[in-house]
Amino acid sequence: MRVSVPTLNRYLAREVVAAVGFILMGFLGLFAFFDVLGELRHLGQGNYDLRQLFLYVLLSTPTHAYELLPVAVLIGTLYVLAHLANNSEFTVMRAAGMSPGQASGMLFRTGLAFAVATFVIGEWVAPVAEEAAQQLRMRAVSAAINQDLRSGLWFKDERAFINVRQAREASALKGVRIYEFDAEFRLSHVTSAAGGEYLEQGAWRLRDVVQTRFTAEGLRTTREPERVWRTTVTPALINVLVVDPERMSAWALYRYAQHLAGNQQKTSRYEIALWKKLLYPVAALVMMALALPFAYMQARAGMVGLKVFLGVMLGIFFHMLNGLFAHIGLLQDWPPFAAAALPAAAFFLAAVLMMWLVERR
Repeated sequence: MRVSVPTLNRYLAREVVAAVGFILMGFLGLFAFFDVLGELRHLGQGNYDLRQLFLYVLLSTPTHAYELLPVAVLIGTLYVLAHLANNSEFTVMRAAGMSPGQASGMLFRTGLAFAVATFVIGEWVAPVAEEAAQQLRMRAVSAAINQDLRSGLWFKDERAFINVRQAREASALKGVRIYEFDAEFRLSHVTSAAGGEYLEQGAWRLRDVVQTRFTAEGLRTTREPERVWRTTVTPALINVLVVDPERMSAWALYRYAQHLAGNQQKTSRYEIALWKKLLYPVAALVMMALALPFAYMQARAGMVGLKVFLGVMLGIFFHMLNGLFAHIGLLQDWPPFAAAALPAAAFFLAAVLMMWLVERR
């Protein structure tokens, strides 16, 4: 009797999707509970009430889904395969002619759907929701966007250094100072403005502007009620300070890295985050490859629970390793691609080695 590949593929896909969905929902519920506990310290600040708190937690859910999906894929796939092996269903499939290559192909097709879902959530859903969550909390507690500097935000735009004291919204600035230098890096202009509003295409409307020019004859000061200021600093760049690089979209990371490179600033952190963003969906496929060898291990009483426990430990280890290599790569100035790819590559090699060992038995 030959195995019916389409039938088995549908069966495995249905079981794996159901298990992964159940585990992911459990993880999201657990993380939402932790988020609520963590946000209680902000409760009562400004207008931050329970409604705002729960909305913030809800908006944080897509980011957690993106981060946890590969781990849920590993645990869910491992559970399904261990359950099939424990019930001798996997043994029957192998006896019917299912080769390791066919089993890998079935899991690959299902894993590809999870990889696409991870990319879609990470590129379009999670960054928008995370930015909205951070903006919601900042408005509610009356906090300003900052970089943990007492002097406010700092940007570099060609030969100008820009200081913003407060930015309650990315398109509305307060306390703007612009320090402009000439070709020989001598201070030529200092412009102060009470505030600024973004218009379009890199143009800001500054109000209550005072500009001091440094000339050979001395200082010259001019005052204007309004002035249009053109710069490469946009609300999108300011929003980078609201969302951690690891939670930004790949396109936003690329644009900000280009901005930093154009101003001769270090880009390693954002390049590593960009490569992690591009390679992270592949982790779903790697997790499925890592789960497959467990189906070929001898089934004994209690093995399903043990294998699921191993899956949880491996998932946590991968998540920690992914962050660890990013920090090590940043400190040691590794190539961004290598820092982002090493954890997934190491786990894939471990999956290949495990599969080779169980096939030799």
